[in-house]
Amino acid sequence: MKQSIQAYVAEHIDELFDLLKDLCSIPAPSHHEEKRAEFCRAWLEAAGARSVYIDDAKNVVFPYGCENSNEISVFFAHTDTVFPDTEPMPLVDDGENLRCPGICDDTANLAVLLMTAKFLLEQKIIPPHGILFVCNSCEEGLGNLKGARQIFADYAGRVKQFVTFDGHFQDLADRCVGSHRYEVELRTEGGHSYEDFGNCNAIAELSRLITEIYAIDVPTVGNSKTTYNVGIIEGGTSVNTIAQSAKMLCEYRSDNEDCLAVMQQNFETIFANAKARGLDVTVKKIGDRPCMGKVDLEKIDQMASIATEIITRNMGISVGRVPMSTDANIPLSLGIPSICLGVCEGGGMHTREEWLVKKSYHLGLLVGIETVIALTKENN
Repeated sequence: MKQSIQAYVAEHIDELFDLLKDLCSIPAPSHHEEKRAEFCRAWLEAAGARSVYIDDAKNVVFPYGCENSNEISVFFAHTDTVFPDTEPMPLVDDGENLRCPGICDDTANLAVLLMTAKFLLEQKIIPPHGILFVCNSCEEGLGNLKGARQIFADYAGRVKQFVTFDGHFQDLADRCVGSHRYEVELRTEGGHSYEDFGNCNAIAELSRLITEIYAIDVPTVGNSKTTYNVGIIEGGTSVNTIAQSAKMLCEYRSDNEDCLAVMQQNFETIFANAKARGLDVTVKKIGDRPCMGKVDLEKIDQMASIATEIITRNMGISVGRVPMSTDANIPLSLGIPSICLGVCEGGGMHTREEWLVKKSYHLGLLVGIETVIALTKENN
């Protein structure tokens, strides 16, 4: 099998890079992945896939040998990028690297997922319990894992294990980071900056809320990590207007469910105190990523060990096992053994300077194929 995989990678490396470049040229902000989804559906069908469909969440779903199976292995890579651009973003080849916003998160991993599906089709390999290949939507930001939620609603009770290809080789997630995200809007009477001086200013009051958030003493349980962040603020009318409204997007995260609950209480207390002071505050929860539920930790360790060995053998690097916030949050919250691993090397994720190391990318395809084969053997 290893020789077949190596031969396939050698024969298809140009196709892999062409596919990556094609995908990079298709804008796909969260909730607007339809063009990239349609491309993936057509590409899979051209590769010989049957029964491919796009669901209501804009996931591209390829059930491969899943008929009547309640032990399906699910493999994800998300189609959306963190960037809001609806026009193609520039791709630059400097010889050593390919540079494009979103290229490693998650376009390079998506291309590997597609090429892995093609390998199984060409080799006519059908795992005993079937595979669900999913080019999923809405992983980033305010996508709120919509694509993953749809899959686990549609395939409830039928999934044995889950893997998402996301990020870089160096880190493998075997735990998940939960989060709550809020849109907070504050309104005041405002007025003219000179004539009405002394009136309540929405920006000033919002700043007070932000200061209170940044004074929170984050809880800890064992080795858990808990964070908070205010990511966007906006408001006001002009330099000579006392702001009537101001808005922020904020969040807190933790890999521990109890810590997440403490942070929820802290945030809700801050919002309640603002209302008690007579402020007009509207709080809307816009994101909810769950923490891990009761999962078979031995099974997760087995999956992680298999993937780590494959990455280390092919890349010659050590792999850290860390908590992350990914599509795996949904299956882990449902008690389904899940991991997240990257099949590319690069940097600058979530920046417009993001890059992919070209010389390593063929190894990513090796890792992707070997991982799918190893995790779907009968004895796993």
